[in-house]
Amino acid sequence: MAEVMIDGEGARTLLLAHGAGAPMDSPFMDQLAMALAEQGIRVVRFEFGYMQKRREDGKKRPPPKADKLEDEFSAMIDRYASESGPFYIGGKSMGGRIASVLASRADDRIAGCACFGYPFHPPGKPDRWRTDHFTDFTVPVLINQGTRDPFGRQDEVQAHLAGDVPVTLHWLDDGEHDFRPRKSTGTTQAELIEQAARQTVTWMDGPATSKEI
Repeated sequence: MAEVMIDGEGARTLLLAHGAGAPMDSPFMDQLAMALAEQGIRVVRFEFGYMQKRREDGKKRPPPKADKLEDEFSAMIDRYASESGPFYIGGKSMGGRIASVLASRADDRIAGCACFGYPFHPPGKPDRWRTDHFTDFTVPVLINQGTRDPFGRQDEVQAHLAGDVPVTLHWLDDGEHDFRPRKSTGTTQAELIEQAARQTVTWMDGPATSKEI
């Protein structure tokens, strides 16, 4: 059974997955979960099996194929979706990508999907977009994205998703993949994480009403 951490006691639950290279209790995930909990969201963090093994033996290993991650994520949905209140899925980077794939499949237990730093394409490879499933979403999807994220900068994403954008995009000014801005902006990573958490609650309150391009 997957390792789990639960933050907050909100009426709404967000099942939150980690990124490819860091565990569920990385500094970014800790800050994000706390910020979401402070906004009244109950956050359930879990780890994929490969990351649990790294925790046990200290050996770094790459994620397995996407279908295995999808199966593991689906098992966690089965475990927590039956609890009371609206139920959302999401994640950081790779975790958000896997959540978004599940959001493209009909499942009336899921109210929506929230991604934090979506890996639109590998860094330096803007010809390899990971958006084919975007046209199949069956629930509202939010992506909080730094404008300087090497996995999908604002200008690249806007050009790629020109026209009818199938997601709500919220841009975090000058943020990179972990929402860290340059010092010259006068803004901190913690402030952008808090901004993303506030935007997530606003979106949950009315996910179909506003789309930022």
